[in-house]
Amino acid sequence: MTIIIFLIILGVIVFIHELGHFIFAKKAGIYVYEFSIGFGPKLFSFKRKNDETEYMIKLIPLGGYVAMAGEEDLDEDDKLKIPDDRKLYNKTWWQRFWVMIAGAMNNFILGIVLLFIMGLIYGTQNASNVLDNIPKDYNLYKLGARDGEKIVKINDHKTKNYDDIQTYLALVDEGKEIKVTIEDKKGKEKDYNVEPIKDEDGTYYYGISVKVENEKGLVPALKYAKDKFISIYKSMLIVIKSLFTGVLGIDSLSGPVGIYSVVDIAKSSFQMILYLTAYLSINIGFMNLIPFPAFDGGRVLFLIIEKIKGSKISPKVEATINGIGFMLLMLLMIVVTIKDVTNLF
Repeated sequence: MTIIIFLIILGVIVFIHELGHFIFAKKAGIYVYEFSIGFGPKLFSFKRKNDETEYMIKLIPLGGYVAMAGEEDLDEDDKLKIPDDRKLYNKTWWQRFWVMIAGAMNNFILGIVLLFIMGLIYGTQNASNVLDNIPKDYNLYKLGARDGEKIVKINDHKTKNYDDIQTYLALVDEGKEIKVTIEDKKGKEKDYNVEPIKDEDGTYYYGISVKVENEKGLVPALKYAKDKFISIYKSMLIVIKSLFTGVLGIDSLSGPVGIYSVVDIAKSSFQMILYLTAYLSINIGFMNLIPFPAFDGGRVLFLIIEKIKGSKISPKVEATINGIGFMLLMLLMIVVTIKDVTNLF
């Protein structure tokens, strides 16, 4: 069951992403060779009448692609004698821009829609930064923090809700003391150096408990989807920044094996599956917009450079750089996967 759910989640996210590229490519009149879900050996394929595209499902479900004329293999384009006006590099700047970002845009839309559906079905839980029911046997309470006061900073990082608090706590080494800045009911701020307490299961807790408001209805669901999307996107910005500054290391990253482990935990709850799918979809959309070769964001970066210099970059040069970027990404995925597998034992 875990494998089935895992494949469905990845399949839906990949399909929605590639569908974005595909729709905008077709709309721009670009010749599309293939629309593929997965990599490796072909499992199933078909063609529609009066449509040059081959639609296929491949063995390894860890991604997908839309192969377009004028994207990489110019020799193949020449062999098929594809008209120049149907090649990607001959389209307008804006047409190419929308083709490149459409995948990530679709992932964001999917994430927001799933969060909205969650809000409608289960109601919304809006966790603020206002303390509530603080456990009295934890250090935060013993130091003087009380219900109704607000956590406005964690280690000097501003926090507006519980998602912010969780994000910054995740950056702290296990068992390490944190600085919590609390605003009392009179608006006065005070810093507390809080040491965590190790529970029976070996997990460290800081005793942070906040006020949660439950609401149901269309408007709360819309607000929840919007706020949660912003919160998830913000947390990803923080993680990327932390990776570059060295606050987080490569061991904090997870690949397909790590995702599978999370799916195994989430499979008992449809609500958790919906949230995980939304989170991963937004995550993949965000990652694809990073300006690194082989990512959609890398291709957008080439477009921006083209706009600045006033002339197009050679498709062969772009293909070479993207190929190098792809190999580096595969190397990173191998390292992360080995780490994830090692953590299972």
